[in-house]
Amino acid sequence: MVDPTSDLGEDVDEESAPRCAACGSPVVDAPAHRVVTSVEDGQVRHRHFCDDDCRERWPGDADGEDGTDDADGGSAA
Repeated sequence: MVDPTSDLGEDVDEESAPRCAACGSPVVDAPAHRVVTSVEDGQVRHRHFCDDDCRERWPGDADGEDGTDDADGGSAA
């Protein structure tokens, strides 16, 4: 997993890039990407999004689903 504070676009390939929690696309060289960070059950979770549109479409805030499958920023399958 790429450090979520790093510049996503520099030396990041699609295999190691975080996935968008809304659409599942790799977040690579996306200047408009967004990251939502939260602490749940003592775990820090990072959710990456391609852009504001994906962030707004993400159902995690509305229905209680977290949109990730682990603490390293992966997206739900």
